[in-house]
Amino acid sequence: MPSPDELPDQLPDPLIDLGDRRLRVRRLSPRQEDGLDRTTLVFLHEGLGCIEMWRDFPQKLCDATRCNGIVYDRTGYGRSSPWPADPGVHYMEIEADRVLPHLLERLGVEDCVLVGHSDGGTIALNYAAADPEPLRAVVTLAAHAINEPVCVASIVKAREAFAAGELRQRLMKYHGDNTDGAFALWSDAWVAPGFEPMDADGRLPSIVVPVQALQGEDDEYGSELQLGIIAGKVGGYCETRLVPDCGHSPHLQQPAYVLSEIARFIAPLALVG
Repeated sequence: MPSPDELPDQLPDPLIDLGDRRLRVRRLSPRQEDGLDRTTLVFLHEGLGCIEMWRDFPQKLCDATRCNGIVYDRTGYGRSSPWPADPGVHYMEIEADRVLPHLLERLGVEDCVLVGHSDGGTIALNYAAADPEPLRAVVTLAAHAINEPVCVASIVKAREAFAAGELRQRLMKYHGDNTDGAFALWSDAWVAPGFEPMDADGRLPSIVVPVQALQGEDDEYGSELQLGIIAGKVGGYCETRLVPDCGHSPHLQQPAYVLSEIARFIAPLALVG
């Protein structure tokens, strides 16, 4: 069944076969092109996200930068296939180290900028630490370098809302049969004793591509400390933006400001060659 966000004449998003899983992918093109060769923007969604939950932000950023884009449902989310084996608390590292490189290769992406929200931002940082050939830059929205008590507290509340049924019903609209597995993977990991989203000390210093990190001033899942750790530990250029009057989804809660800031950051990096 087409989602509410799909136009009537839009072709179904293809499922890309990676051997042990199939991932739903949507390709985007800027509405105005000038014939110049530009990088591809690859969007990595949040911990309970999918293609539709980005809303129209990826298309608007592609239009603003005149770059092509790729948005996809990560393993176990949306209409992508479930995990072939339980990744446990290491799901973000596995996605960054194994799944994302395979997907980019399969799609023929040789030059890209990653734009990641929340878990997607952490995955982007994990991926960047290997200094992969296709990567030009990273943009993070509310990424986590460490696990903070405020994040654990918010996820405990989410678990209560999911158990009560209302949150589960809302997520079913986007994830269907993946709903229970996606929620359990995400929430179980973040509340596990000693869990950290990444090896910040080991990985961040290895990131040499430019990084832009944005976070809402009122983010219910993390504090400004996340920006300080990312900026202080990455090995290359990093700029940070603390977005006022904004929670955990800067691109949806302050879209005009966030769109302009990311477009400004990407503009001098976008041309290939």
